[in-house]
Amino acid sequence: MQPSWKEVSLSDLPLREDLKSQHAYGAPQLDMPVCLNVNENPYPPSPSLVEHIATAVANAARQANRYPDRDFAELRSHLAAYLTHDTGVMVDASSIWAANGSNEVIQQIFQAFGGPGRSALAFTPAYPMYDEYCRTTFTHLHTLPRTGNFMLDLNQAIDSIREHQPSVVLLTSPNNPTGTALPVDDIRAILDIAPGVVVVDEAYAEFRRHGVRSAVTLLPDHPRLVVTRTLSKAFKFAGGCVGYCACASAIIEALKLVRLPYHLSVFTQAAACAALVARDEMLSQVEAIKAERDATVIWLRSQGLAVADSDANFVMFGKFADRHRVWSGLLRHGVLVREAGPPEYLRVSIGTAAEMDEFRTALLAVMASV
Repeated sequence: MQPSWKEVSLSDLPLREDLKSQHAYGAPQLDMPVCLNVNENPYPPSPSLVEHIATAVANAARQANRYPDRDFAELRSHLAAYLTHDTGVMVDASSIWAANGSNEVIQQIFQAFGGPGRSALAFTPAYPMYDEYCRTTFTHLHTLPRTGNFMLDLNQAIDSIREHQPSVVLLTSPNNPTGTALPVDDIRAILDIAPGVVVVDEAYAEFRRHGVRSAVTLLPDHPRLVVTRTLSKAFKFAGGCVGYCACASAIIEALKLVRLPYHLSVFTQAAACAALVARDEMLSQVEAIKAERDATVIWLRSQGLAVADSDANFVMFGKFADRHRVWSGLLRHGVLVREAGPPEYLRVSIGTAAEMDEFRTALLAVMASV
């Protein structure tokens, strides 16, 4: 028998005034045959890798009565080794920090460097969570629009930084939702004049095209640079929800001032270490996803659609007079994409070849009916 609880609504609670008009962030979670809306890697771990991760978690469970390593030394060592391999820059474990997704890492950055009386600068269209980081830390957010091809107007960015003196500058490369990557020279120019920390969000960096450099290559000469990454995308480890950053050790000391104690569980640490040990297998489909992305860009453009260049595992496309009608039409065909970016655009994550075939078939049918 269910207990009887007195009913209460959100309006009955002493909620902060600035939260009363807000809505929780999140993509629609719908059970569809083809889900291409949250930029996951569509390929699951192999049975042998599942067993490898399960064994690591089972071993960790033997000491679950003890708190985990608060500074997760083993995980930081694995992340440093991977980042060194990926970028060619020698990264030490002391320059690595991790949390429950790169969202938590960036939130900690705002807790440490943002706050009342301080500001941040971002470039739109941008990841909607940037607004939330600022709202929850009482950091004022300045925004500048991207150019017609979704890049930065560097002169405008430099002028804005000089005017507003932001404590945090948010650069996203590749950018969500557009997929566009920033030239390293633009990032360097901003680092040269920014008074606070510069965060380069590289959640999709493993999908960048050949020749596109990571901002990690700038770390040795720029002590206020923070490069954030995640295992949720290319590593097909979204369920593990582990993100990390590379930066000067002094910045990590600042993040320790705001992190919750033991914020990474023993199970999270064990599973992430196991995934990084098997990084070659975890990343084994990245090239296939990149090829499918490039083919999708070509096909969408052949249909007369506007498509942003993408260095990520998704593609933003349009322009639609009524994108919600197109989104709904795709949903009726069992294909879930995302209403993201400018109002005329949709965003599709890159799935398996079979899933992308279904997407193309569905989109053609919808476009013929609108």
